[in-house]
Amino acid sequence: MALIHPSAIIDPKAEIAEDVEIGPYAVIGPNVVIGRKTQIGAHTVVEGHTSIGSENRIGHFASVGGAPQDMKYRGEPTKLVIGDRNLIREFTTLHTGTIQDQGITKIGNDNWIMAYVHIAHDCVVGNNTIFSNNAQIAGHVHVGDWAILGGMCGVHQFVRIGEHSMIGGASKLVQDLPPYVIASGAVAEPHGLNAEGLKRRGFSHESITALRQAYKLLYKQNLSFEDAKKAIADLAAEKQSTEAETAEKLNIFHDFIAASQRGIAR
Repeated sequence: MALIHPSAIIDPKAEIAEDVEIGPYAVIGPNVVIGRKTQIGAHTVVEGHTSIGSENRIGHFASVGGAPQDMKYRGEPTKLVIGDRNLIREFTTLHTGTIQDQGITKIGNDNWIMAYVHIAHDCVVGNNTIFSNNAQIAGHVHVGDWAILGGMCGVHQFVRIGEHSMIGGASKLVQDLPPYVIASGAVAEPHGLNAEGLKRRGFSHESITALRQAYKLLYKQNLSFEDAKKAIADLAAEKQSTEAETAEKLNIFHDFIAASQRGIAR
């Protein structure tokens, strides 16, 4: 049986799985689907075409599935899709997508989203990320797996944040942040490889050493962007026969920067 406080307002069309807990004065709209063992805090509003997976914990006073803050939005039935086992703390705002993009805002699994975080329309958040208090990402931002966003950081629309990267607190990120890199500053600049984070996640010494080489090729050797890309691709090819895992990580780094439309934070 779902554990729903009698003061909660649940639209009869909402799909609420067994073992869901919904706190006092929460409001659940008609186009909402909530998976098993998810907890919805007091005074939280879940609206829009929103699908929430299993075993999520959503704190009180959160706003989930609200309309996008986009002046082009005209009430289209766009979506918010949240995966499993996410911790979403109080006063967080998560908005649905727009038809100018794919029409879906996506949040993966096992993310830790702290208080007052804003995730705007059409964002795609991977798995195992950390959003510290008051981190704000604008529309169409993509955040890779295991990325960490420091408190009060702001991310410009359409920016991509690579996997295993880290943004320092109170930083402004206006260009793409490559995988594995730490950046911070009033306008965020790279400050080395996220080596400690990579060690904690089981990256080999060989992989971390090679990624340091790739970082230096991109940022420290005064190479042109095209020459740096070629040098990193050559390094990956060199490692392919003896260190396939390292080569794969180098290719992720290379492919990310090669695909950049906004330019790389430098």
